[in-house]
Amino acid sequence: MSSSPFHPATLRRHYELAAADKAAGEKFYKLLADYKDRDALVLGYKAAAEAIRARDASMFNKLTYVQDAAKTFEQAVGLDPQNPEIRFLRFSVESNLPAFLGLSKHVDQDKEMLLSAALSHPGSGLDSEAFRTVRNFLVERGHVSEGDAQRLSKVKE
Repeated sequence: MSSSPFHPATLRRHYELAAADKAAGEKFYKLLADYKDRDALVLGYKAAAEAIRARDASMFNKLTYVQDAAKTFEQAVGLDPQNPEIRFLRFSVESNLPAFLGLSKHVDQDKEMLLSAALSHPGSGLDSEAFRTVRNFLVERGHVSEGDAQRLSKVKE
């Protein structure tokens, strides 16, 4: 099963590469563009791929892709509202969007959920790899207070 292109570990690799590289972003988008099933986590990654595509698109197409990503995130969260990895993907996208777009509605709510999930690890619903990614993002990007960063640093993987 792990050879599936939609396995979480595979999708995470694609996402990490796509976050840093335009060609990898295009590959990630193509992998997920035609995904029609209802696996909430895969849909979360599809939304992230749409958001990355927006980053690399012309001004003219940017908003369309961001709106596509917002719709896909809505669907993914609707299918699995308590999944912290999906919330992380949405948070990582929305926290980077310009405020004037009005598409960053869930930042505070997602951050609270991620913080409490990470602090409850290993009962967080995240595997070790996803937990490390979430914790590092929250701390390194300055999304949590100094006190919360210290609490997170004490959580065992």
